[in-house]
Amino acid sequence: MCYIISTQQETHTFEFGEVMNRDIVLFDMDGTLTEARKPFASFLSSPLWKLCSRAEVGVVSGSDIDYIREQLKSLIDNHSIRYSLHLLPCNGTKWFIPPENASDSHKSVHSVSMEEHVGKANYRKIMEILIEQQHLAADLDMPLTGHFISARGSMINWCPIGRSADDKQRKLFAKFDDMYTFRRTRMKQLEREFKKLDIEITVKLGGDTSFDIYPKGWDKTYALRHFGDKNVWFVGDRALNPSGNDFEIFKACEPRSFHTTGPEQTAEVIEEIYQKIGDNNGHK
Repeated sequence: MCYIISTQQETHTFEFGEVMNRDIVLFDMDGTLTEARKPFASFLSSPLWKLCSRAEVGVVSGSDIDYIREQLKSLIDNHSIRYSLHLLPCNGTKWFIPPENASDSHKSVHSVSMEEHVGKANYRKIMEILIEQQHLAADLDMPLTGHFISARGSMINWCPIGRSADDKQRKLFAKFDDMYTFRRTRMKQLEREFKKLDIEITVKLGGDTSFDIYPKGWDKTYALRHFGDKNVWFVGDRALNPSGNDFEIFKACEPRSFHTTGPEQTAEVIEEIYQKIGDNNGHK
């Protein structure tokens, strides 16, 4: 079987084994390929098509597969890239490999359970702690919508204003958070509570409004387990602050890791990676 990858400039044909042995470039989603909770930035299509002539690509996100499919629908449906596109929800603790045929969808080949890993009693205690924290947050002067706790199988996301918040409510919360350092304060409180459990739990800031909660080691470096000896590159917007959910994978992939401030800069980073992979492999 072969893959045909087309760019605006040229067409490249690869045998299946050759594709699987190439470098892979992993991208964060929100703030990197999209604005927060917005659809894929379409102007990145051409740079990504070009990159696919030299590498596989993947999206590793704290979001679950439903959000990835919603935000990246145009990218996933694009036949010039979908055969080289890995989807890695929940920090890569879930893995959907590229389809082999036009009629196929991305196939789930790996997933893990947080409840099984930490034990039912600890999992219920984590939920109790989050419900208590949400109850306390309800007394504060910030937006409250709905869908506050999202159990994603391999991780939990807590959004104090609710994942149903619209753009205006998200911006109001961002101002509230900046003024009162709400999330950093709550993160420290959660860490103190979780230390009482029998297993180490990690808390990270997820996007602009939430927290990602998962067992230690299930950060985005988990995604690297899937790719063996491949050269893995990483691009993310929350890479420089230890509280951000891109920090660990950014450090693990150095010197093949890049910080971005948003989709516009991501386009420049993609071109830089394309050139570096070409130099490493003798392409002109």
